[in-house]
This record gives sequence, C-alpha cells and structure tokens, in this order.
Amino acid sequence: MQKIGFRLALFFICSAFFAAAAFGVQYKGVTQSKGEFKCAEHWVKEHLISYATPFFSFVYNGRKFASLPPDWNVALTKEKMDEAGSRYVLTFTEPKTKLIVRCKATVYADFPAVEWLLEFENAGKGDTPIIENIQAADVRLLTGEQGQYILHHARGSNHGVDDFAPLKDEIAQNGEIVLAPKGGRSSDETALPFFNIQAEKQGAMVAVGWTGQWLAVIQRDDKAGVILHAGMERTHLKLHAGEKIRMPRILLLFWQGKDRLRGHNLLRQFILAHNTPQQNGAPVIGPLACNGGAFMFNEFTMATEHNMIALAERYQQFGIQAEYWWIDAGWYGSMDWHNGGWSPNVGNWYVRKEHFPHGLKPVADAVNKMGLKLILWFEPERVFAGTWVDREHPEWVLKKKNAQYGIFNLGIPEAREWMTDVVSRLIEENGVALYRQDFNIRPLDYWRAADTPDRQGMTEIRHIEGLYAFWDELLQRHPGLIIDNCASGGRRLDLETISRSITLWRSDYNYTEPTGRQNHTYGLSLYLPYHGTGCTVPDMYVARSTYASSMVTGWNLYADHFPKDLARYIYDEYKKIRPYFQGDFYPLTEYTTSHKKWLAYQFHRRDLKSGIVLVFRRPQCDSFSKRIQFRGLSDNAMYRLVYEDSGAVSEKSGRELREGIEVTILQKPGSLLITYRQMNH
Repeated sequence: MQKIGFRLALFFICSAFFAAAAFGVQYKGVTQSKGEFKCAEHWVKEHLISYATPFFSFVYNGRKFASLPPDWNVALTKEKMDEAGSRYVLTFTEPKTKLIVRCKATVYADFPAVEWLLEFENAGKGDTPIIENIQAADVRLLTGEQGQYILHHARGSNHGVDDFAPLKDEIAQNGEIVLAPKGGRSSDETALPFFNIQAEKQGAMVAVGWTGQWLAVIQRDDKAGVILHAGMERTHLKLHAGEKIRMPRILLLFWQGKDRLRGHNLLRQFILAHNTPQQNGAPVIGPLACNGGAFMFNEFTMATEHNMIALAERYQQFGIQAEYWWIDAGWYGSMDWHNGGWSPNVGNWYVRKEHFPHGLKPVADAVNKMGLKLILWFEPERVFAGTWVDREHPEWVLKKKNAQYGIFNLGIPEAREWMTDVVSRLIEENGVALYRQDFNIRPLDYWRAADTPDRQGMTEIRHIEGLYAFWDELLQRHPGLIIDNCASGGRRLDLETISRSITLWRSDYNYTEPTGRQNHTYGLSLYLPYHGTGCTVPDMYVARSTYASSMVTGWNLYADHFPKDLARYIYDEYKKIRPYFQGDFYPLTEYTTSHKKWLAYQFHRRDLKSGIVLVFRRPQCDSFSKRIQFRGLSDNAMYRLVYEDSGAVSEKSGRELREGIEVTILQKPGSLLITYRQMNH
C-alpha cells in the first residue's frame, strides 16, 4: 500500500498560509486543489490565527463566551510543525476563577483540513461557576454563497437493512437540522458523526470525534452560509480545583466543485492518512479472517481447544488460507453460570476451563503454525449482575434499577487500570494479535443517573476519556496489536474510535441476507475506507455482497458436499481486489433497499490507475441488463476491462466508460465483478 506523490514539507507562517500547498498532493484518490487549500487558509486566518471570530462557545457563570468581559487573558502558541502540518494552542484564561479554556488545533499541510479539541481546566483553588452548553464547534461555514445548501448525512447502525443509509436534506432558510445518536454510542441508530454540507460550488466535510452522546445542529439564517453547532448533547457542570476535561474533537475538510462525491473521497483519503491505525508506516491491511461461525458453536459458548484447532486444520486441508482465526463471545466465564451463556458471563473475565483447560494459548500456537493470527472477543464495559466483577468491585459498576446489566466505569482511574491489566494479561498469555472489543448496551441512562445536578455530563466525559486511555495503553503495551471496535455492530464509529481501531463487523443485521450487506457497503463507504462484515456461506453472490476492506468467513466446512473449489476461488478473488477498497468510492446506481432493483458501485485507485466495479441483480429484479456509467477515469485514456466470471476482455476509452456500458446478468440473484486498468499506450 505504497503512497504515491508527496507531502509538502514546508507549511505556512501567518501571511504565507498554504503557499506550498498550491501544488496539490496526490494520494490514492482525488487530488487536493489550490482553491481548496485557500478555503482552509481563509478559515484558519479568520478563526484561529486572529481568534477574532470564535469557532466554539460555552456559557460560563450565566454568560455566553462571546460576550464575556475583555479581561480574559488570551495566548496563541505554535506547538509543533512537521510534515503533517502545524499544531497550535489557543488559550483563554479567566483571571478571577482561573478557568483555562484551551483549544488544541492541527492545520494540515497535505489536506485542506483543520481539526481541534477543546479542554477546560480549573487552575483555581475552589470550584468554578457552572460551565454549560459547551459547543466544540459554533461557527459559520461556506459564507461565500447564497442559494441552496444541502446536508448529506447517514443513518447509524441498528441491525437493519438500511444501516448507514445515505440521507439528503435541504437546509431551509431559518431552519435547522439536528443530528444525534441514540443512547450514548456514537453511531447508534439515528446518525453517523460524519456528514457533508454542500453549497452550490463548494462544501465542507464535518466529522465529530466523541464516542458518547454528541449533538450537531446545522442552521441557516438570513445571511450567506450555514451555522454549525456541535458538541456533547448535555453539559452543565462545575469543575473542582485541579480538574481538567476534554470535549469532542471536530474536523473540517473543505472541498470545491459541484460534485459532492469529491468531498467524500477527500475525507476517505484524509482518514487513511491521519485517522487509521498504522503498521510499518502504512494503514493496516483489513484482515481476512475465518471461524466456525455463530451457528456451529452457539456463538462460541461451545468452542473448545479441540474443535477450534480441528476446524482451523480443515481450512488448511481444503487449501483455504485466511490470515486470522476468530474466536468470538463465549470463551470466558463458567459453564455453571447461567447455563454457560455468553452474555450473562460478561464480568467473569477468565478463560472457560471446561473448554480450554490450558487457556487459549494452545489454540493460538496451533493456528500460528498454520499462518494464522488470533482474534479474540471481549466486552469489558458491560457487567452482568452477580459476576466476579460485580461481586468483588460493585463500586466500579454503574447500575440502573431492575437492570440485569451494569456499566463498568472506565471513568474511575483505579477501575480502568485494573481492567487494563486484566485484558493486557489475557492478550499476552493467550497470544492475541487482534483485540476485538464489543459493547452491547446503551450507556447514556447509566451515565446521566450517576450525575449530580451541578455535574451533568461529567460521568460520560470521564468514561469516554477512560476508554481512550484504556485503548491507548493497550496499544502501547502491545506493539503491533490491532483493535477491532464493535458495538452491537457498528454503533461506535466516530473520528476518535477509527483513529485507534478498525471495524470488522459493521452491523448485526441478518447474518445471511446479502441485500443489507450491499447497502451497508454503499452507505458507509461514502465516509469510511475501513469496515468489514461476515460471509456465512460460500456463495459467489453472497461473498461479493460482503466484500469490503475486511471480511470474515463463518463457513461450515463439515457440511455435506462443501464447495472447496468455490471457497478457494472466493478467497483468491477477495485478496486480489482488497486493495481497491482504500480507493475513491463512487455509487453507480441509486441507493435502494428493494430486492427488485440493481445496485452497483465502483472503487478506483488513482495511484494504480485501476479499480473494480461490483454489480448486483437482486433476487426479485426482472430486468437482466443495466447501463453502468464509470466515474473517476480520464476521458482520453484507454482502459482494459476484465469480466472476472467469464474472463471476457474489452477495451474502452474513459469517455466511453463515463457515458456508460451495458452489462448483463442472466440469473437472479446474480453479481458481476469487473476489474479494469489503464493501458500504457
């Protein structure tokens, strides 16, 4: 995954903002333009360097930040400059109460983007007055244009066929659009914390980094532009002497033109460069994993040392070579506790001796010899009543009346350190290469019930800070460790989580239904380059519906007449096309959940001058042909197309492909994979 082009080594100093960036920088996809860097330059000069126009807000002791007395001390320091850009710290200090408001900002050299994080610190000797309604972003955007403004956004995950469905709303004059997840997980059900605000000739991608309950409000008034408010949904708190808290991280990325997909693809490439876990100086490769599947081993409550090794050996015997062996929920706790169920055992964090008498290390050692690494599932933040954690440390568990489950409070430093040691030891002792963290409970009610009236939001803040510290410590203790972030599927996708983890299981929607998997790839790929899901049967249509930047196969290799040749073909095909999922993404049909329609999308690697197109004729679709118009190609270049099922080859110009070609799929459901590459002549 070698990057092409270069990063600008020189950046700006005050009036020379983005001078070097005029050349543009080419990555795996779209190329940033001089005009886009100028948009970012203008924003930085107006808001950060001059700090004359506030871009965040809060209410302190009953008065809004913008109207506070002028005796606050203000300082701007340049903290760091490297090839990524420049880091600034903008500090406001209230001299009487010693409240410090610190904004840490990064202005990127390689993308027209700026990112910031707010901190509040009480440097005084007593409690502060109430700080409330903290908006990490409170700023007018895209001020150069009148006319229509469109908000492109997406649903969150709710184990539905329409998870991550793309949504489009006009931002009406004197109107507003409100985005927020449900229940305290950052992409739960109603909203994904990535969106695109589009004007007539320009736009801004926005991302929120907060793994809790965020809120964004997009408004229009009588002036040009839109107003963005974004932050935690509820803050009304005082800080004790010496306390410090952080707020959600905000990213703005500016794009120009009439095609809003340009903004989406710039965001995808930005995330690859700056918000994706790295290994050996490059973004991690999305794993190709295998396991016995939830159906063979009752989730994994019936997994044993013997059957895990035996099934892994069967993959080897059949010549199906994955990269990771996946053990999910059920390896821990006791068979005697609530009939050995996987869910009631959360809180019993020890290896299930009845099934793994020697721990999981023999399994890890065995699969390592087969060329596989071990993935292991955990759920440290949920505690079932009566489990070991609940009995021994009830003070660490947030509880709710009549609820069987509590929340392990990572906001308590002692609790977080204990859990870090427990998980770290299990990783070390059992040879875990990829740590999979799930979270199957909505925490918001627990957090808010624990808050006092003058500390609303504090429990959530401390828990989220603790979560990041927990992950960061695991990564520091175990170099090379990969974290998979799962929360009932993809219900914790935000800028902070994707910086530390990848997503191997993006939705808990029907494990065997391919239409939903196609839809999830379509919707989520508009924002994120890394996500994956499971393929439950070795079927070409199902597998291609599953293909994304990572994949896990949960196949029953003991089934009669298991199609070994087809299974190997699926693996080989997937490995061949996997690098393209990091490229630019182009929907080639309208989004639909209907079984009667076609769906198609394209992934294009500009640096490789090649890409893939996946086309699906769904099970109730009567038409057997569809016109597909390619995107992102050079009109005058010639391209060699390979229809992977038949091996047929054709040559077309970029212009011909842009105008469209007719494709045919005779069976329903059916799929078509086209690979293409620009020709040298």
